[in-house]
Amino acid sequence: WFLAWMGLEINTMAIIPLMAQQHHPRATEAATKYFLTQATAAAMILFASTTNAWITGDWNIPQTSHPAATSLLTLALALKIGLAPMHFWLPEVLQGLNLTTGLILSTWQKLAPFILIYQIAPNTNPTILTSMGILSTLIGGWGGLNQTQLRKILAYSSIAHLGWMITILHFMPALTLLNLTIYIIMTSTMFLSLKSLSATKINSLAITWPKTPILTVMTMLSLLSLGGLPPLTGFMPKWLILQELTKQNLPILATIMAMSALLSLFFYLR
Repeated sequence: WFLAWMGLEINTMAIIPLMAQQHHPRATEAATKYFLTQATAAAMILFASTTNAWITGDWNIPQTSHPAATSLLTLALALKIGLAPMHFWLPEVLQGLNLTTGLILSTWQKLAPFILIYQIAPNTNPTILTSMGILSTLIGGWGGLNQTQLRKILAYSSIAHLGWMITILHFMPALTLLNLTIYIIMTSTMFLSLKSLSATKINSLAITWPKTPILTVMTMLSLLSLGGLPPLTGFMPKWLILQELTKQNLPILATIMAMSALLSLFFYLR
């Protein structure tokens, strides 16, 4: 746990200069917000793992067995990746960054905390995971509705996707990894397309068609795939997750998740 904590701290320290390099008040504010949330989460992780070692005498990550420690670790890691109800920093921070740093924040920065959640998930209380997952999918759907800023929309889409991953984590971890992989590929496509179109608002997307028709079509398709529109790739993990939830006798849960996906799809289509 100590080494994992150290890795997370180095990771946070390394992205701060990338965030603050623009010398713009909003970039500085984003870097400060990011630093404070990540430092808080890292402190919680260190506290929880120390508690676990103190009670059980074990520092190993897979053997984290004490309920208080696992719950605290889950909450701390959720704060790290921006799961609801600890999601408030993510749209603000992403909005203050340029698209390249935003890409790193949305994809690469999610890997380390996610692997840790994946490792402690079997010992975590499934109710915590599932409720955070449902809340994230709903908030990710609702939050993006009135947005015109593309980076904020991508931030809310990130929250919703993480919700899907966390919900299924206790029942079928392989699906979580599949979902994470597809999410990273699609988000990278999205950020890189927006970067080459140099678009940060919805109205700047509307005027890209005369300039670069092929890229605009690709952007549209990858956006709809990110929303989970059926014939596209992004629908596959959602379909498999809904199927697994119904197999686990959780049809109400599956219905709520499917409805929240409709919310996301609405603002992607718009």
